[in-house]
Amino acid sequence: MTQLEEVATGVKVVTRAARIDMKLEALVIPVSDVDRAKQFYANLGWRLDADFLFDNGFRVVQFTPPGSGCSVHFGANITSAAPGSAQGLYLIVSDIDAAHHELVTRGVKISEVFHAGTAGAQFQAGGMSGRLAGPAPDHASYRSFAVFSDPDGNTWLLQEVTTRLPGRIDPG
Repeated sequence: MTQLEEVATGVKVVTRAARIDMKLEALVIPVSDVDRAKQFYANLGWRLDADFLFDNGFRVVQFTPPGSGCSVHFGANITSAAPGSAQGLYLIVSDIDAAHHELVTRGVKISEVFHAGTAGAQFQAGGMSGRLAGPAPDHASYRSFAVFSDPDGNTWLLQEVTTRLPGRIDPG
């Protein structure tokens, strides 16, 4: 049962519910060719969870990256966003070099591993401005990256996280 608390705001009493968990379950990525995207994400080794086609032309495909609690959706009539407009989608890995190697062996065109020499360099689309070759010194957590794109140009940013910042893990 949800606990309620009453908060006095002047003469008005507002009733609020206690904190409700909200879990990010799925992200929609816009693609131009559903079958081509399905093949790409399958080749990444992601788990195919669903591929539903409906009589009205609506189609939803869902993939989940290994170890992730969040999935991606794409399909037909699922978003009005332009194909390739999803940028900087984070994939957190514990070993950037191993993740890079695995993607290369799967045929993915991926940038070399880099670390940011200037703030925000990991977000500079297509450019190398501010990027320094190789992982961050001592593989400092949150500081090493690699970038790849799907066939439509939606970009994925691998980020190495070896130790979470304080407060980043929900104790529940």
